[in-house]
Amino acid sequence: MGEVSKKRVFDIADGIDLRRTVTGSKQPLMIGPTEVRWSTRTPDGTATLLMRRISPTRLEAEAWGEGTEWMLNQAPLLAGSEDNIEGFEPPPQLRDLWRRKPFLLGRTDRPWDAVVAGILGQKVQGVAALRSRRLMARRFGDPAPGPNPGWILPSAETVAQMAYHDFHKVDVERKRADTIIRAAKELRRIPNLTSSRSTAEVKARLEHIRGIGIWTSNMITASVMGDADAVPVGDYHFPNTVAWHLAQEPRADDPRMLELLEPYAGHRWRIIRLCTSSGTAPKYGPRLAMNADGIHLGT
Repeated sequence: MGEVSKKRVFDIADGIDLRRTVTGSKQPLMIGPTEVRWSTRTPDGTATLLMRRISPTRLEAEAWGEGTEWMLNQAPLLAGSEDNIEGFEPPPQLRDLWRRKPFLLGRTDRPWDAVVAGILGQKVQGVAALRSRRLMARRFGDPAPGPNPGWILPSAETVAQMAYHDFHKVDVERKRADTIIRAAKELRRIPNLTSSRSTAEVKARLEHIRGIGIWTSNMITASVMGDADAVPVGDYHFPNTVAWHLAQEPRADDPRMLELLEPYAGHRWRIIRLCTSSGTAPKYGPRLAMNADGIHLGT
């Protein structure tokens, strides 16, 4: 006999794009046309959540595991129930996309998951970071509750006892491994990091950990707290993408990105999300002259 689950039904605003809302959480979610599956370690134990869209304005949440009640209470927040888009006006060049596919900013309230994802994503491609995260969950974590197979990251308490060489098995070098271990030791002392603190306070606490900078702290508050004004300075793609969609400039640096985002203070992460969902900046550089043998003549 399979595990027993519990369910609840709740409302969501008509027309909200569920896929865009939950993908902003940066968690390893399984997403289909009308449903989302998420497994994590809650304050009450491991749990799995399945959210299904049963009408344009209603979602059904079903959960398994020790953290079932926590997951059912978190489901509306993951679907953006605390986000406020009143008064938000996108620029003209993004207005049509926003009209067709508006989204909310959900929150997970699981800082440990986001810290691991953020650190693993430092200076490597997203595919490599996701692979390391999955290996880490499978090798050191716990099986996900529910009818579908999956694995959940080891707890901060477990990782705090690990050594950097343990991470070699999941393709993570010593620098990022040491940062994850330091973060685990810090976060096990403050398990309710996001419960009563502002985004500014959470960022400051995270950036106090050696190896966590502005990019990582903002990526964390964006997903964990639904931080609508997060700006992950130091990203490889964001400045170019923002400059292209807001000013038709194919290349930009962080100061230029911040200048372009300034009119949207309070919603800058929402603007970044809109820009990235509209496509990246053109990938081109100076054309190099070649000789008859196909050898570059200069740079």
